[in-house]
Amino acid sequence: MLQTVQAEALFLTADDPDPVGTINAEGGSPFFLTCEHAGRLVPVRLGDLGVATAEMDRHIAYDLGALALAERLSGLLDAPLIVQRYSRLVVDCNRPFEAPGCIPTVSDGTEVPRNQNISAQERRQRYAEIHQPFHNVIRDALDERNQRGVPGALVSVHSFTPCLSVSGSPRPWHLGALSNRDNRFARAFLNAFQQDNPGIVCAHNEPYKVSDQTDYTIPVHGERRGLPHILLEVRNDLIVDPQDQADWAERIAKALDTAEQSQL
Repeated sequence: MLQTVQAEALFLTADDPDPVGTINAEGGSPFFLTCEHAGRLVPVRLGDLGVATAEMDRHIAYDLGALALAERLSGLLDAPLIVQRYSRLVVDCNRPFEAPGCIPTVSDGTEVPRNQNISAQERRQRYAEIHQPFHNVIRDALDERNQRGVPGALVSVHSFTPCLSVSGSPRPWHLGALSNRDNRFARAFLNAFQQDNPGIVCAHNEPYKVSDQTDYTIPVHGERRGLPHILLEVRNDLIVDPQDQADWAERIAKALDTAEQSQL
């Protein structure tokens, strides 16, 4: 079951866009795509969060290139795609409610002044009005597919920065395939991808690892349902321009198809 938190009053205003976007809802593919960090919108009530515009252009605010990559994958695979429009600095839609990073006060060395010492009520409001609707749409769509007997594989699309400011250590990977309790689909994908792309540096569970404490989509929608699943991380400097995004989408789509044939 999804974690439900009740808001005490409306947080988003009539001037704020809906948090959730749905692309290719009727796609007939066995794949189901999500993009938790697609957007960098900030609700009107929060102003600019006290964060400089240049900082909002960084990976701390959203996953650079991830939305464009996910949209291309949706088209290539004919797969539904659910995207989150608000910045992860407002509320991170791939974090459980209790996680400190759900509403970060600092991200990769950058302070988020508007998130300092927020009330419990505001924390609940942000979660209930932005995080929960996103995951409710995912839940309902997966329920509907299940009722129709559509086989499924959950693919969560992300990007990562080549180097964190706080550590200064370069991240050599080009692509990461993440999983937790069930790594079968991630491993099948990696095997297929590496066979076709031997010059690309890939790894399982790099640069992050999935866990119940730090992640939401894979544990809740993938593991609990018993769906084949993977969280993809592509280094964001490799998907800057449209041609690179198209090339990566083609590589990933082909490997997903191969993995699907072996797993579903």
